[in-house]
Amino acid sequence: MNKNYSKVNNLKVSNELLKFVNDELLKDTDIKPESFWSGFDKAIHELAPKNKELIKFREDLQKKIDDWHIKNKGNEFEIDKYKKFLKEIGYLINEGPDFKIETNNVDDEIAKIAGPQLVVPIMNARYALNAANARWVSLYDSLYGTNIIESEEGGSERYDPNRGQEVIKYVREFFDKIIPIEGTSWKNIAGLKVKEKELIILKDDYEYKLKDPDKYIGHRGVANKPEAIILKNNNLHFEIIINPRAFSAAHDIAGISDVIAESAISTICDNEDSVAAVDAEDKVVCYRNWLGLMKGNLKIQFEKNGKNLERKLNPDRSYISKDGKGLKLHGRSLLLIRNVGHLMTNPSILLKDGSEVPEGIMDAFITTAAALHDLKKKRNSKTGSIYIVKPKMHGPDECAFTNLIFTKVEEILGLNKYVIKCGIMDEERRTSANLKECIRALKNRVFFINTGFLDRTGDEMHTSMEAGPMIKKGDMKSSRWIGAYENNNVDLGLKCGFSGKAQIGKGMWAAPDEMKKMLEEKIGHLKAGANCAWVPSPTAASLHALHYHQEDVFDVQKKLVSRSPAKLDDLLTIPVANRPNWSVDEINSEISNSAQTLLGYVVRWIDQGVGCSKVPDISNTFLMEDRATLRISSQHIANWLHHGITTKIQVMEIMKQMAKIVDKQNENDKKYVKMSDNFDDSISFKAACDLIFKGKEQPSGYTEPLLHFNRLQKKST
Repeated sequence: MNKNYSKVNNLKVSNELLKFVNDELLKDTDIKPESFWSGFDKAIHELAPKNKELIKFREDLQKKIDDWHIKNKGNEFEIDKYKKFLKEIGYLINEGPDFKIETNNVDDEIAKIAGPQLVVPIMNARYALNAANARWVSLYDSLYGTNIIESEEGGSERYDPNRGQEVIKYVREFFDKIIPIEGTSWKNIAGLKVKEKELIILKDDYEYKLKDPDKYIGHRGVANKPEAIILKNNNLHFEIIINPRAFSAAHDIAGISDVIAESAISTICDNEDSVAAVDAEDKVVCYRNWLGLMKGNLKIQFEKNGKNLERKLNPDRSYISKDGKGLKLHGRSLLLIRNVGHLMTNPSILLKDGSEVPEGIMDAFITTAAALHDLKKKRNSKTGSIYIVKPKMHGPDECAFTNLIFTKVEEILGLNKYVIKCGIMDEERRTSANLKECIRALKNRVFFINTGFLDRTGDEMHTSMEAGPMIKKGDMKSSRWIGAYENNNVDLGLKCGFSGKAQIGKGMWAAPDEMKKMLEEKIGHLKAGANCAWVPSPTAASLHALHYHQEDVFDVQKKLVSRSPAKLDDLLTIPVANRPNWSVDEINSEISNSAQTLLGYVVRWIDQGVGCSKVPDISNTFLMEDRATLRISSQHIANWLHHGITTKIQVMEIMKQMAKIVDKQNENDKKYVKMSDNFDDSISFKAACDLIFKGKEQPSGYTEPLLHFNRLQKKST
């Protein structure tokens, strides 16, 4: 037996994972290691063959779809004929009768509070703690440090008092709109106090009150001279900090030193697209961080500006209610955990036939076991639920399989049925085309459905690879299928009773430095009916939270219920370019843009194990890149290669040119290894090329198999 594994029942478990589970994960629980491994052994050998069957069915469907497009090449596309074919092969299934989801014991952060949702790589403890603590974020700092406020000192480390005044002005004007004062403006107030259960606003020796007194809910400190005032609007809070001695209050007659916005209402701790976890060593890092969050004892020490700092989870926030009683608000974001999908296996555990464990099943057992610690203390979920986000499921059968996995986990860990809740990522074409039945398969567990435009686009291109050359990437957002896809997610969510009970979500803002543009555009997610949407940072969460004060999403949802539902015909319209007449320059530009971001992401994934990167694009604009964006770029070039829009020689030439640009962009990174010094020896460059040249053969166009293979190779060198 390999010295890195130990025999446990019918399993070979890596020693590192075995030690973690036995000594850390199960410590202080009612579950003995022998019982855990015995139950896991039995369940995994029952579930793994079903997992393989589902992956095989994906492959069979793809082969039939490819053959259909090849057979019908040159014929006019007929949607009715296409739908009939998809039903015959089991890709489309008939919808059953209407129903409502039956999920119970869902926290208010999911059901009743509309707000931003952070996504953070669980592999990085510091980032994970930042995200968990991003429930409350300084609005002053967020505005001052972004391009929303324009001033000459915008990029300077030196404090600019004029910029500071612009921040204060921005917040006061915002308050005038959403929490107005009867008879005056927030811009001119001289002080705040609490008298007879009401907030009193002072100005020119006069006392004013809020137009809606119910928006004041509590304070901290002495009523006549409070240290903080807590306001509530649309189920979200602001905390006004009053400290005349603070530097930031030097020019504020009211002594307000900061305004803290309730920001990231929930956070997805990600084991999937934003991490590079390929073996037991990596998986234990992820699991240990999640365990620390569930136990509440995760800490990290680090150095910043010459100072040794410690970061840990924030406590709940305490106030005095307007009735003079104690008032506590959750100090941390509600934490969800994203497992991996059904495709990948992992060498952390070997089954009795020597095959690797299906990684998604392993995730389900271990992340749930970690959450047992929170079920005792209820610091994260006050209702005693465990929230698992499940990505990359293809259709109702795979959703039903997820339900089976969670049922087995509950049985073995001694949990009540349906304690584990499931978030459905609507990011694969077969899922969005059968979304109602996917929800039905998880109707007792589902707590969110979230569109993932990036992965969905990658699957769109791969599923219809043989249909013809795809339109340009930038044109995808205006294509027929994407509008139907986004609307269908909301329509079916509302029809199935999600409003006030579960989340209907929208995707990530991918430009973390473009906060002004985000404030202008991302409110569109609320107007489309989403009661949560993804953000890349605590700063983005605090700023996106402003949208939820401006728009009551639950009112929006009430209006959307009566609209005409999205059409399946539109959803299945394939985004091929009919008779494209692109110039050589247009083609080269499109490929260059994709190749540059692809290389910029892959080189850090393979060489440094960084699963989510802020990568400069070809014009040096920083964009968030993860495996979903990589899937689009690689599949798009692979599609154009397959249909003769470009050639392998042309693409390889562009890849080498872009590698030199990426090398230049990373020249200040001491850990970075140049690809262009020797293309033949660069594992990263080879992996990036394989993602394109072998892209058509990759399962569903996923990038994980090649990334994992090459990262393991890199780690062994």
